[in-house]
Amino acid sequence: METTQIKKQHWGEVAGKEVFLYTLTNSAGSELQITNYGGIIVSFKTADKDGNIGEVVLGKDTLEQYQENPSYLNVIAGRFANRICKGQFTLDGVDYQLAVNNGPNSLHGGAKGFDTKVWEIVEEGDQSLTIKHFSPDGEENYPGNLTVVVTYTLSDDNEIVIEYAAETDKKTVVNLTQHAYFNLKGEGSIVDHVLKLNCNAFTPYDETCIPTGEIRDVKGTPFDFTSPKRIGDEIDSEYEQTQFGIGYDHNLVINKPLGEYGLIGEAYEATTGRAMEAYTTEPGIQFYTGNWLEGDLGRNGEKLIKRQGFCFEAQHYPDSPNKPEFPSTELNPGETYTQKTVYKFFTK
Repeated sequence: METTQIKKQHWGEVAGKEVFLYTLTNSAGSELQITNYGGIIVSFKTADKDGNIGEVVLGKDTLEQYQENPSYLNVIAGRFANRICKGQFTLDGVDYQLAVNNGPNSLHGGAKGFDTKVWEIVEEGDQSLTIKHFSPDGEENYPGNLTVVVTYTLSDDNEIVIEYAAETDKKTVVNLTQHAYFNLKGEGSIVDHVLKLNCNAFTPYDETCIPTGEIRDVKGTPFDFTSPKRIGDEIDSEYEQTQFGIGYDHNLVINKPLGEYGLIGEAYEATTGRAMEAYTTEPGIQFYTGNWLEGDLGRNGEKLIKRQGFCFEAQHYPDSPNKPEFPSTELNPGETYTQKTVYKFFTK
Protein backbone atom coordinates (compact mmCIF):
# COMPACT_ATOMS: atom_id res chain seq x y z
CA MET A 1 0.00 0.00 0.00
CA GLU A 2 1.31 3.45 -0.95
CA THR A 3 1.62 5.81 1.99
CA THR A 4 2.92 8.91 0.27
CA GLN A 5 1.19 12.07 1.48
CA ILE A 6 0.81 15.40 -0.34
CA LYS A 7 0.56 18.89 1.15
CA LYS A 8 -0.19 22.11 -0.74
CA GLN A 9 0.66 25.71 0.10
CA HIS A 10 0.31 29.04 -1.67
CA TRP A 11 3.77 30.14 -2.88
CA GLY A 12 3.06 33.39 -4.71
CA GLU A 13 1.87 34.66 -8.09
CA VAL A 14 3.40 35.07 -11.53
CA ALA A 15 1.62 37.09 -14.23
CA GLY A 16 -1.56 37.05 -12.15
CA LYS A 17 -1.57 33.25 -11.86
CA GLU A 18 -1.38 31.51 -8.50
CA VAL A 19 1.68 29.38 -7.82
CA PHE A 20 1.65 26.51 -5.33
CA LEU A 21 4.33 24.49 -3.57
CA TYR A 22 3.53 20.81 -3.12
CA THR A 23 5.29 18.57 -0.62
CA LEU A 24 5.13 14.78 -1.08
CA THR A 25 6.43 12.55 1.72
CA ASN A 26 6.78 8.77 1.51
CA SER A 27 7.09 5.93 4.04
CA ALA A 28 10.90 6.09 3.81
CA GLY A 29 10.80 9.67 5.11
CA SER A 30 11.89 11.15 1.79
CA GLU A 31 10.38 14.52 0.87
CA LEU A 32 9.82 15.85 -2.65
CA GLN A 33 8.79 19.45 -3.25
CA ILE A 34 7.39 20.56 -6.62
CA THR A 35 5.94 23.84 -7.81
CA ASN A 36 3.63 24.40 -10.77
CA TYR A 37 5.88 27.29 -11.82
CA GLY A 38 8.04 25.69 -14.50
CA GLY A 39 7.30 22.23 -13.11
CA ILE A 40 10.33 22.81 -10.89
CA ILE A 41 11.58 20.24 -8.38
CA VAL A 42 12.26 22.68 -5.53
CA SER A 43 13.72 20.09 -3.15
CA PHE A 44 14.31 16.39 -2.66
CA LYS A 45 15.47 15.13 0.71
CA THR A 46 16.33 11.50 1.34
CA ALA A 47 18.28 9.38 3.83
CA ASP A 48 22.01 8.75 3.88
CA LYS A 49 23.58 5.47 5.07
CA ASP A 50 23.14 6.58 8.72
CA GLY A 51 19.46 7.38 8.24
CA ASN A 52 19.93 11.15 8.23
CA ILE A 53 17.54 12.89 5.84
CA GLY A 54 19.27 15.50 3.67
CA GLU A 55 18.98 17.52 0.48
CA VAL A 56 20.20 15.96 -2.79
CA VAL A 57 19.16 18.54 -5.41
CA LEU A 58 20.32 22.12 -5.85
CA GLY A 59 17.75 24.84 -5.37
CA LYS A 60 16.68 28.34 -4.42
CA ASP A 61 14.63 29.69 -1.52
CA THR A 62 11.78 31.63 -3.11
CA LEU A 63 9.54 31.78 -6.15
CA GLU A 64 10.99 35.20 -6.99
CA GLN A 65 14.48 33.71 -7.09
CA TYR A 66 13.33 30.96 -9.48
CA GLN A 67 12.19 33.67 -11.89
CA GLU A 68 15.90 34.41 -12.34
CA ASN A 69 17.11 30.90 -13.12
CA PRO A 70 19.91 31.06 -15.72
CA SER A 71 21.03 27.49 -14.91
CA TYR A 72 17.50 26.06 -15.41
CA LEU A 73 17.65 24.50 -11.94
CA ASN A 74 15.29 21.50 -11.87
CA VAL A 75 12.82 22.83 -14.48
CA ILE A 76 10.80 21.12 -17.18
CA ALA A 77 12.65 22.24 -20.30
CA GLY A 78 10.62 22.61 -23.51
CA ARG A 79 9.13 22.90 -26.09
CA PHE A 80 12.55 21.70 -27.24
CA ALA A 81 15.08 20.85 -24.54
CA ASN A 82 18.75 21.33 -25.42
CA ARG A 83 20.09 23.17 -28.46
CA ILE A 84 18.88 23.81 -31.99
CA CYS A 85 21.55 25.13 -34.37
CA LYS A 86 21.13 28.86 -35.00
CA GLY A 87 17.53 28.45 -33.80
CA GLN A 88 16.57 27.26 -37.26
CA PHE A 89 14.78 24.18 -38.60
CA THR A 90 12.51 23.24 -41.49
CA LEU A 91 9.31 21.19 -41.33
CA ASP A 92 7.46 20.17 -44.51
CA GLY A 93 9.24 22.88 -46.46
CA VAL A 94 8.43 25.64 -43.96
CA ASP A 95 11.38 27.42 -42.31
CA TYR A 96 11.17 28.33 -38.63
CA GLN A 97 13.37 30.81 -36.77
CA LEU A 98 13.50 30.49 -32.98
CA ALA A 99 14.97 32.87 -30.42
CA VAL A 100 18.75 32.63 -30.21
CA ASN A 101 19.52 32.57 -26.49
CA ASN A 102 22.67 30.47 -26.09
CA GLY A 103 25.55 31.80 -28.14
CA PRO A 104 24.44 31.40 -31.77
CA ASN A 105 21.85 28.73 -30.88
CA SER A 106 18.41 28.27 -29.34
CA LEU A 107 18.36 26.50 -25.96
CA HIS A 108 15.57 24.89 -23.89
CA GLY A 109 12.65 26.32 -25.83
CA GLY A 110 13.83 29.86 -26.40
CA ALA A 111 13.51 33.16 -24.55
CA LYS A 112 10.48 32.07 -22.51
CA GLY A 113 10.33 28.30 -22.46
CA PHE A 114 8.16 25.97 -20.41
CA ASP A 115 10.40 26.67 -17.41
CA THR A 116 8.90 30.18 -17.15
CA LYS A 117 5.23 29.15 -17.33
CA VAL A 118 2.69 28.70 -14.57
CA TRP A 119 1.35 25.21 -15.25
CA GLU A 120 -2.27 24.31 -14.62
CA ILE A 121 -3.01 21.86 -11.80
CA VAL A 122 -4.77 18.80 -13.23
CA GLU A 123 -4.77 16.38 -10.31
CA GLU A 124 -3.44 16.25 -6.76
CA GLY A 125 -3.14 12.60 -5.78
CA ASP A 126 -1.97 11.04 -2.52
CA GLN A 127 1.40 10.23 -4.04
CA SER A 128 1.47 12.25 -7.26
CA LEU A 129 0.91 15.62 -8.89
CA THR A 130 -0.24 16.15 -12.49
CA ILE A 131 0.27 19.51 -14.22
CA LYS A 132 -0.56 20.76 -17.71
CA HIS A 133 0.68 23.49 -20.05
CA PHE A 134 -1.01 24.66 -23.23
CA SER A 135 1.54 26.12 -25.64
CA PRO A 136 -0.27 28.02 -28.42
CA ASP A 137 0.66 27.84 -32.08
CA GLY A 138 3.52 30.27 -32.67
CA GLU A 139 4.68 30.45 -29.04
CA GLU A 140 8.44 31.01 -29.29
CA ASN A 141 7.84 30.55 -33.07
CA TYR A 142 7.14 26.83 -32.75
CA PRO A 143 4.30 25.52 -34.92
CA GLY A 144 1.16 23.90 -33.55
CA ASN A 145 -1.06 24.18 -30.51
CA LEU A 146 0.70 21.81 -28.11
CA THR A 147 -0.80 20.43 -24.90
CA VAL A 148 1.68 18.93 -22.45
CA VAL A 149 0.78 16.93 -19.33
CA VAL A 150 3.42 15.90 -16.78
CA THR A 151 2.89 13.68 -13.73
CA TYR A 152 5.34 13.52 -10.83
CA THR A 153 5.08 10.56 -8.47
CA LEU A 154 7.05 9.81 -5.29
CA SER A 155 6.91 6.07 -4.61
CA ASP A 156 7.53 4.25 -1.36
CA ASP A 157 10.46 2.62 -3.17
CA ASN A 158 12.13 6.05 -3.15
CA GLU A 159 11.57 6.69 -6.84
CA ILE A 160 10.81 10.04 -8.43
CA VAL A 161 8.73 8.99 -11.45
CA ILE A 162 8.17 11.59 -14.19
CA GLU A 163 5.70 10.79 -16.98
CA TYR A 164 5.09 13.09 -19.93
CA ALA A 165 2.45 13.21 -22.67
CA ALA A 166 2.00 15.80 -25.44
CA GLU A 167 -0.37 16.27 -28.39
CA THR A 168 -0.42 18.79 -31.23
CA ASP A 169 -2.88 19.96 -33.90
CA LYS A 170 -0.09 20.72 -36.39
CA LYS A 171 3.21 19.04 -37.17
CA THR A 172 5.85 20.26 -34.74
CA VAL A 173 9.00 19.20 -32.89
CA VAL A 174 9.00 18.22 -29.21
CA ASN A 175 11.81 17.34 -26.84
CA LEU A 176 11.08 17.50 -23.10
CA THR A 177 13.26 16.85 -20.08
CA GLN A 178 13.56 17.45 -16.34
CA HIS A 179 16.69 19.54 -15.73
CA ALA A 180 17.36 18.41 -12.13
CA TYR A 181 20.80 19.04 -10.64
CA PHE A 182 21.81 16.29 -8.22
CA ASN A 183 24.41 16.32 -5.46
CA LEU A 184 24.16 13.16 -3.36
CA LYS A 185 26.45 14.70 -0.72
CA GLY A 186 24.21 17.77 -0.53
CA GLU A 187 27.06 20.26 -0.69
CA GLY A 188 30.39 21.00 -2.35
CA SER A 189 31.57 19.67 -5.69
CA ILE A 190 30.26 16.53 -7.40
CA VAL A 191 33.63 15.51 -8.87
CA ASP A 192 34.07 12.69 -6.32
CA HIS A 193 30.74 11.05 -7.22
CA VAL A 194 31.31 7.71 -8.95
CA LEU A 195 29.30 6.99 -12.09
CA LYS A 196 28.59 3.91 -14.12
CA LEU A 197 26.61 4.69 -17.29
CA ASN A 198 24.86 2.31 -19.66
CA CYS A 199 26.15 4.32 -22.62
CA ASN A 200 28.63 3.04 -25.21
CA ALA A 201 28.50 6.10 -27.46
CA PHE A 202 28.05 9.86 -27.42
CA THR A 203 27.39 12.64 -29.93
CA PRO A 204 30.46 14.91 -30.27
CA TYR A 205 29.85 18.54 -31.09
CA ASP A 206 31.47 21.70 -32.46
CA GLU A 207 32.67 24.74 -30.52
CA THR A 208 29.06 25.99 -30.20
CA CYS A 209 27.85 22.67 -28.69
CA ILE A 210 25.94 21.57 -31.81
CA PRO A 211 26.38 17.86 -32.67
CA THR A 212 28.34 17.09 -35.81
CA GLY A 213 26.07 14.12 -36.56
CA GLU A 214 28.71 11.55 -35.61
CA ILE A 215 27.90 8.79 -33.11
CA ARG A 216 31.26 8.14 -31.45
CA ASP A 217 32.28 5.15 -29.34
CA VAL A 218 33.18 6.18 -25.76
CA LYS A 219 36.02 3.66 -25.62
CA GLY A 220 39.35 5.43 -25.15
CA THR A 221 37.68 8.77 -24.39
CA PRO A 222 36.83 10.62 -21.14
CA PHE A 223 33.19 9.72 -21.84
CA ASP A 224 33.74 6.04 -21.02
CA PHE A 225 31.76 5.41 -17.82
CA THR A 226 30.97 1.81 -18.75
CA SER A 227 32.96 0.84 -15.64
CA PRO A 228 32.63 2.85 -12.39
CA LYS A 229 34.69 6.05 -12.51
CA ARG A 230 34.88 9.34 -10.61
CA ILE A 231 33.29 12.23 -12.45
CA GLY A 232 36.46 14.23 -11.84
CA ASP A 233 38.95 11.70 -13.19
CA GLU A 234 38.98 13.02 -16.76
CA ILE A 235 36.68 16.05 -16.62
CA ASP A 236 39.52 18.50 -17.32
CA SER A 237 41.34 16.36 -19.88
CA GLU A 238 42.90 17.83 -23.00
CA TYR A 239 40.41 15.85 -25.10
CA GLU A 240 38.77 18.26 -27.55
CA GLN A 241 35.21 17.49 -26.46
CA THR A 242 35.79 18.12 -22.74
CA GLN A 243 37.60 21.31 -23.73
CA PHE A 244 34.60 22.43 -25.81
CA GLY A 245 32.22 21.67 -22.93
CA ILE A 246 34.47 22.99 -20.13
CA GLY A 247 33.86 19.49 -18.76
CA TYR A 248 30.91 17.22 -19.49
CA ASP A 249 27.89 18.77 -21.22
CA HIS A 250 27.14 16.13 -23.82
CA ASN A 251 24.46 13.80 -25.11
CA LEU A 252 25.24 10.14 -24.41
CA VAL A 253 23.48 7.35 -26.28
CA ILE A 254 21.78 4.85 -23.98
CA ASN A 255 22.29 1.15 -24.75
CA LYS A 256 18.73 0.04 -25.48
CA PRO A 257 16.26 -0.21 -28.35
CA LEU A 258 14.62 3.07 -29.38
CA GLY A 259 11.54 3.84 -27.27
CA GLU A 260 12.09 1.04 -24.76
CA TYR A 261 12.36 1.72 -21.02
CA GLY A 262 15.81 0.95 -19.67
CA LEU A 263 18.72 1.84 -17.40
CA ILE A 264 20.67 5.08 -17.88
CA GLY A 265 23.15 4.35 -15.11
CA GLU A 266 24.05 4.84 -11.47
CA ALA A 267 25.68 7.56 -9.38
CA TYR A 268 27.24 6.90 -5.96
CA GLU A 269 28.68 9.16 -3.26
CA ALA A 270 30.83 7.30 -0.75
CA THR A 271 30.79 9.62 2.29
CA THR A 272 26.98 9.55 2.57
CA GLY A 273 26.50 6.11 1.02
CA ARG A 274 23.77 7.59 -1.16
CA ALA A 275 23.26 6.12 -4.61
CA MET A 276 20.87 6.85 -7.44
CA GLU A 277 19.80 4.87 -10.48
CA ALA A 278 18.14 6.50 -13.48
CA TYR A 279 15.88 4.90 -16.08
CA THR A 280 14.11 6.29 -19.15
CA THR A 281 12.26 5.58 -22.38
CA GLU A 282 14.34 8.28 -24.11
CA PRO A 283 17.27 7.42 -26.42
CA GLY A 284 19.80 9.73 -24.78
CA ILE A 285 20.80 11.76 -21.75
CA GLN A 286 22.50 15.11 -21.60
CA PHE A 287 25.14 14.46 -18.95
CA TYR A 288 26.02 17.89 -17.57
CA THR A 289 28.37 18.61 -14.69
CA GLY A 290 27.32 22.16 -13.77
CA ASN A 291 30.31 23.76 -15.45
CA TRP A 292 28.54 27.15 -15.63
CA LEU A 293 26.85 27.17 -12.20
CA GLU A 294 29.35 29.51 -10.58
CA GLY A 295 27.70 32.68 -9.29
CA ASP A 296 24.09 31.56 -9.72
CA LEU A 297 22.08 31.97 -6.52
CA GLY A 298 21.47 28.83 -4.49
CA ARG A 299 19.82 28.27 -1.11
CA ASN A 300 20.28 30.46 1.98
CA GLY A 301 21.52 33.34 -0.15
CA GLU A 302 24.70 31.44 -1.04
CA LYS A 303 26.22 31.48 -4.50
CA LEU A 304 26.61 28.14 -6.25
CA ILE A 305 30.04 26.90 -7.23
CA LYS A 306 31.23 25.34 -10.48
CA ARG A 307 30.31 21.64 -10.63
CA GLN A 308 28.10 21.67 -7.55
CA GLY A 309 25.51 19.48 -9.30
CA PHE A 310 25.22 17.01 -12.17
CA CYS A 311 22.30 16.43 -14.53
CA PHE A 312 20.95 13.30 -16.20
CA GLU A 313 18.62 15.05 -18.67
CA ALA A 314 16.73 12.21 -20.36
CA GLN A 315 15.84 13.38 -23.86
CA HIS A 316 16.28 13.06 -27.61
CA TYR A 317 19.57 14.23 -29.09
CA PRO A 318 20.37 17.95 -29.46
CA ASP A 319 19.63 19.57 -32.84
CA SER A 320 17.58 16.55 -33.95
CA PRO A 321 15.32 18.65 -36.24
CA ASN A 322 18.42 19.33 -38.37
CA LYS A 323 19.88 15.82 -38.13
CA PRO A 324 17.71 13.32 -40.03
CA GLU A 325 20.13 10.57 -38.99
CA PHE A 326 19.15 11.11 -35.32
CA PRO A 327 15.94 9.66 -33.79
CA SER A 328 13.10 11.93 -34.83
CA THR A 329 11.59 14.58 -32.56
CA GLU A 330 8.70 15.29 -34.94
CA LEU A 331 5.15 15.03 -33.59
CA ASN A 332 2.13 14.84 -35.90
CA PRO A 333 -1.55 15.50 -35.20
CA GLY A 334 -3.19 12.31 -33.95
CA GLU A 335 0.03 11.10 -32.35
CA THR A 336 0.95 11.31 -28.66
CA TYR A 337 4.46 12.09 -27.46
CA THR A 338 5.20 10.05 -24.34
CA GLN A 339 8.18 9.75 -22.06
CA LYS A 340 8.88 8.14 -18.70
CA THR A 341 11.95 8.85 -16.60
CA VAL A 342 12.67 7.50 -13.10
CA TYR A 343 15.27 8.48 -10.52
CA LYS A 344 15.58 5.82 -7.80
CA PHE A 345 17.47 6.55 -4.56
CA PHE A 346 19.03 4.09 -2.09
CA THR A 347 22.09 3.62 0.10
CA LYS A 348 24.91 1.12 0.08
